[in-house]
Formats: sequence, structure tokens, C-alpha cells
Amino acid sequence: MYLIIKHLHMTVALISIVGFIIRGPLAINQHPIMNKKWLKIAPHVNDTILLAAAIYLAATLHLHPFNSPFILAKVIALIVYIVLGAMVIKRRGSKAMQWTNYLLAILCFGYILGIAFSKDLLFFIG
Repeated sequence: MYLIIKHLHMTVALISIVGFIIRGPLAINQHPIMNKKWLKIAPHVNDTILLAAAIYLAATLHLHPFNSPFILAKVIALIVYIVLGAMVIKRRGSKAMQWTNYLLAILCFGYILGIAFSKDLLFFIG
């Protein structure tokens, strides 16, 4: 069961970031497709599955933010990613700020991915 949930988690994480990469510019440029109900609901469903799978995996491995620094770093980076992403999708701030938040959110996701593979908070240093 663990491997099934792990692969589910990785798959919905990929769907999440690809979806954000596509939706970000559409939101910033106020494309009418962003008003579609399914496009507002689907990311929340996907991200709920992603979070549920993450909680299952962490519980199965007895990991939590207080005994695993890399889990704490992932949780903090996830919160930052959510805030930045929401600012992009909800078109908060100037267009330049939205693009900045878009790029920062993608970098944040990359940081989460790097931690996930390396279990090292400073994986990018060496």
C-alpha cells in the first residue's frame, strides 16, 4: 500500500505543478477560461489528494515536523507556495508582482521537490 500511495503522491504533485504552470499565466492575463467552474474546483481536489497522501506517507514512516527537519521545511515551503500561488491565481498586486510571485512559487515548488528527493534542507549548496 505504501508504494501505491507514494506513487499517487508523486503523480498528483506533478499534476499540481503542471496545472499551476499553465493556470498562472492564464490568471495573470485574465483569460476567460479561468472563470470555468471546473478549473476552480479541480486544483483543490487534486491538492486535497496530494495532502492526504503526504499525511499518510508521513504517518506510515512516523515522520512529523518536530522529529524530521526536512518535513518541517517542506511544510513551511508548502505554505509559502500556497500563499504565492493564491496571490497569482486571485490576481493580487500589479502584473509585475504577479509574475514575480508566479516565478517564486515555481521555485518554492522546486525547493520542496529537492528536499523530497535529498532529505537535505540545503540540497542546492552541494
